[in-house]
Amino acid sequence: MTIYRSPLPDIRLRDQSITDRLFEGMGDTPDRVVLIDGPTGAELTVAALKDRIRRLAGGLQARGIGPGDVVAILAPNCPDFAVVFHAIAYAGATVTTLNPSYTAPEVQHQLADSGARLVFAHAGLLAVVAPALHNTAVSEVVTFAPTPGHACLDDLLASPLTAQVPVDFGTHAVALPYSSGTTGLPKGVRLSHRNLVSNVDQVHVALNIRPGDMSVAFLPFFHIYGMNTLMNAFLARGAGLVCMPRFDLEAFLGHIARHRSRMILIAPPVAVALAKHPLVEQHDLSSVEVLMSGAAPLGGEVAAAVGARLGCKMIQGYGMTEMSPVSHIVPEADPRAGRVGLTMPNTECRLVDPVTGQDAEPGAEGELWVRGPQVMLGYHNAPQATASTLTPDGWLKTGDLAAFDADGQMSIRDRLKELIKVSGFQVAPAEVEADLLAHPDISDAAVIGVPDDQAGERPIAFLVPRAGHNLDVEALGPFLAEQLASYKRPREIRVVEAIPKSASGKILRRVLKAQYLAG
Repeated sequence: MTIYRSPLPDIRLRDQSITDRLFEGMGDTPDRVVLIDGPTGAELTVAALKDRIRRLAGGLQARGIGPGDVVAILAPNCPDFAVVFHAIAYAGATVTTLNPSYTAPEVQHQLADSGARLVFAHAGLLAVVAPALHNTAVSEVVTFAPTPGHACLDDLLASPLTAQVPVDFGTHAVALPYSSGTTGLPKGVRLSHRNLVSNVDQVHVALNIRPGDMSVAFLPFFHIYGMNTLMNAFLARGAGLVCMPRFDLEAFLGHIARHRSRMILIAPPVAVALAKHPLVEQHDLSSVEVLMSGAAPLGGEVAAAVGARLGCKMIQGYGMTEMSPVSHIVPEADPRAGRVGLTMPNTECRLVDPVTGQDAEPGAEGELWVRGPQVMLGYHNAPQATASTLTPDGWLKTGDLAAFDADGQMSIRDRLKELIKVSGFQVAPAEVEADLLAHPDISDAAVIGVPDDQAGERPIAFLVPRAGHNLDVEALGPFLAEQLASYKRPREIRVVEAIPKSASGKILRRVLKAQYLAG
């Protein structure tokens, strides 16, 4: 067995909750502003954030919420997102975060599967939440701002909890974000306090986040990248965030210039905009020293163009929800195009030949397996999926083909897993195919991802019409809009006579992709 170990110094693994880690890292300067609402300018100081978390945790406890309970959040980025997330954690419960762009069926699936008892929702999303409550355990929907007919966050504030409700930090799932893993429909990823705390500390070794830094947070907090690498890691370092509910380039650039942001975490579509958009020239971005891109691969040419235009270092990282999320980050001192970086502290890697199941020869590529304190506990209510992804001795099979340089920097060569990455969000072909096959005029369907300059990849659908039926491709748009978030919907549909499949009936996606790219 060939094991690649991190060249970075090990961290001390803490026996601590993610909320206590946040409180410790924010320090004792009560009046320092740590969260700003981008659209309104409303601010939360260190003292106010700690107080709201403790009082909301007390209110949740008064409502009977504690260990064993799941509470959902459906909201865009705002300062109170951090309040709700950490109040749930502090009360000993589990947080499941939902994508605000989800349709009602998608919300219903996650609420039902997670067993959520309570939902904190943005008032503007109540129309999506209401029809999604059927056949779930949800007993109450609480809004972030005052809304007729609902209790709001401030209504739940009560006597503050003075200490973390006791849970086992190593085995209690504090966060339950949903991921499609290496394949299949979205599954809850069970992440412990130790998973999140360890990855925050690992990120601090690899990224030079400085106390007092004020960054811009448009990466969604419901996604593990925005949740732990941005929200938790920055706050736990004594840094601050300007929260953007959605990405708007002009507002984003304005926040950077106004707050003199030094380090920004982005995704590839934003890198493309920074490289090419004329608005960039209208803002003073001279404060930016480091841009880190994650969630999807970033091309070397785009990275070089951004670095040259802004005069900053452009680096990448690699991870997945199942790793809380980071396993590799390019060091600021040695940025390299096309690399995703050094292995995180306390983390081990293997490269396994996907055909033979044996470790690849040194210098050769193989499927990346990762073992470390950031690796998930497993999938929620999915023992089969857990067993196929996690080995008994703790190795997580990532589904990505990788290789290491002689000095330990890793590059991703290809994807074994079927997932399509659209602007950093996962699209499971099986989920889209299932909705397509529910249409009465479709007898067979296949969905693949193809390269896209803006989003990284985009989904394409191949459809076989049902015999004797007239398939109206134009009418599929409204049909899918009722079932799927916009980023999951196929950007192109091709009608074909048959879907290529293996002898066992498995869709030959690589054949379809090769045919598509060949024109």
